[in-house]
Amino acid sequence: MPQVSDSEIVITGFEWVPPFAKGFVRDLRARWACEEGGIDYSTRLISAMKRPEWFYAEQPWGQVPVLQDGELTLFESGAILVHLGEKCGLLPASGQARADALSWTFAGLNSIEPTIFELSNVNTFSKGEEWADLRRPSLEENAAKRFDRLATAMEGREWLAGDFSIADITIATVLREADGNGLVQSRPVLSAYLDRAVSRPAFKAALDAQLADFDDTLAPQKTEA
Repeated sequence: MPQVSDSEIVITGFEWVPPFAKGFVRDLRARWACEEGGIDYSTRLISAMKRPEWFYAEQPWGQVPVLQDGELTLFESGAILVHLGEKCGLLPASGQARADALSWTFAGLNSIEPTIFELSNVNTFSKGEEWADLRRPSLEENAAKRFDRLATAMEGREWLAGDFSIADITIATVLREADGNGLVQSRPVLSAYLDRAVSRPAFKAALDAQLADFDDTLAPQKTEA
């Protein structure tokens, strides 16, 4: 097991990922929350290609991020954001603002992100397969409806729960996953919201930190046929 830093907050991420995943691994959410809240953190990096066996005791599926805060260990980015939000004020303490922040955080993870993943599967990872071609029209229709509803709900809001919160970290990172397929760009409300979010200095700091951690010398070597 790698040596853990003396920092109170330690975020587990990957030491290398393929180019298409750079900047999109979910430990970005935890890093962003720390940057927004002024929380010092360090990273513990593991292999994405061969997850170490000991890591499954912390994260049953070997995914990242895992967050260590003193004696506490948390997995799943939503749970980690709630923890960090309470720690640094990115989750309102009470009232409707807290309810909104929690609701939108879980809406992003449960109602929006799975739709994007399904689309990515049929359009990229399973492109050309018969089942994917058959599944695509209904997925695209469902995604359009969800994003239309999202745009309507976000009309007139600068941020989702009053001030910037963990809800905005969640929704913005989810929208980035859809950026490029037209679902965001074709809806000005969503496009403007995403631009505001990723223009924040804390986002840039978190993204730069994640990208700096990737070591391209660890990429699998191609073998000659």
